Amino acid sequence: MNGHRVSCHRWERYRCLFYGITMTDRKQPFFWGWYVVLGAFLVLAVNYGVRYSFGIFLKPMVDEYGWSRSVISLGASFNMLVYSICSIFVGKMVERVPPGRIIMSGALIVSLSLFLTAFVAHPLTFYLAYGLLAGIGSSGLGLVICISSVAKWFHKQRGTAVGLAAMGISAGAMVVTPLSGYIVKVYGWQTGFLSMSVATFLIGVVLSRLFFRKVAPEAYGLFPDGEEMVGRFAEEKADNQPVPVSRRVVMKDYRFWIISLSFSLSYLAIMSVFVHQVPYALDHGIGKVAAATSLAAVSFAAFCGQFFYGWLSDRIRDSKYATALGFFMMTCGMMLLLTTHTVPMLYLFAVVFGFGYGCVAPMTPILIADHFGRQALGAVYGLVTFFIGAGGSIGPFLAGYIYDRYDSYNYVWVFNIALLLAVTTAVLLLKPKKV
Repeated sequence: MNGHRVSCHRWERYRCLFYGITMTDRKQPFFWGWYVVLGAFLVLAVNYGVRYSFGIFLKPMVDEYGWSRSVISLGASFNMLVYSICSIFVGKMVERVPPGRIIMSGALIVSLSLFLTAFVAHPLTFYLAYGLLAGIGSSGLGLVICISSVAKWFHKQRGTAVGLAAMGISAGAMVVTPLSGYIVKVYGWQTGFLSMSVATFLIGVVLSRLFFRKVAPEAYGLFPDGEEMVGRFAEEKADNQPVPVSRRVVMKDYRFWIISLSFSLSYLAIMSVFVHQVPYALDHGIGKVAAATSLAAVSFAAFCGQFFYGWLSDRIRDSKYATALGFFMMTCGMMLLLTTHTVPMLYLFAVVFGFGYGCVAPMTPILIADHFGRQALGAVYGLVTFFIGAGGSIGPFLAGYIYDRYDSYNYVWVFNIALLLAVTTAVLLLKPKKV
């Protein structure tokens, strides 16, 4: 009887090895990929909550130093440019370095940069502290590292998993922006930067150690989505497409340029709104707390949108339609902002624009994975993020320059409407993903 059990156990082991599965896979209590989703959610909450609070600091710094809005906005633009350049290298590092190390390094650099920003007294030191250092550090806490880590653990549920992780961007903004607004109002803008420095250090280091110890499911005898043998073969079939690993090949593909330019131009509009939305509201007599809270309203709407677009992409024939819907919603939001002069209208704009903006974080990697494959996601995502960051770096400065020249944001919002209509059309030109 005992020998029969041993023999059956041995046969089961040989069968599992033959089919490419392990004994542990058959009894996984909880798929580790969902812990990676939680970790990515929290890291993105910290990183983007800090980044999207920058508009709250703009006017207090103008009042204290007498710098123009374009001078201060250039710091945000420089930050985005550095972030986008560094994302190329982060995309390459994702395949070689454990994500926990990258995230811990990013948290330390961002914490240092925010600490130094609290004591700047000249535009050059501001550009070095917030533009250069924070840009480098935030690339180690950004979408490329977090979403690439998540996408490696999922195939069939990729859209839902990426959407859940991306919700951290809005969750962080919902918490951090009103809190920053309160701290700046009561204690001053320097204390606001110092508070964010401490929070980034403590939270970022802890999260990097807790959730990002494992790199990819295959390295631990697991399969994407936590599936067994049948799921493994289905995943291999779905991902067994030609993967253009060479950058030269990728950059010759028209789909790469449509994806890159569409998200780049949309982010130009988005960043101009995030940095100048609060000053625009203040210029129209809306109170500081209400203006700062409107950023949180954008984030709350985006929070819902990030899950919705990820969920939708798993359920429709082609994920480009979910992306186009998001771009169109942002266009409608910008049209509302043109006529916004009261608190209710400001919040209506925030809800519509924010829900559309929610498509950006999940749909960028989903479109890339759909057209270039899961294994190429990190490298291609890094390249696309460079173009996104380049567009985002232009937005705040361009909006500040237009305001300084014409003493009005209306021209900025009209320009954004034209851009968003263009990218809505462009993304629909993508051919359906290969089967």
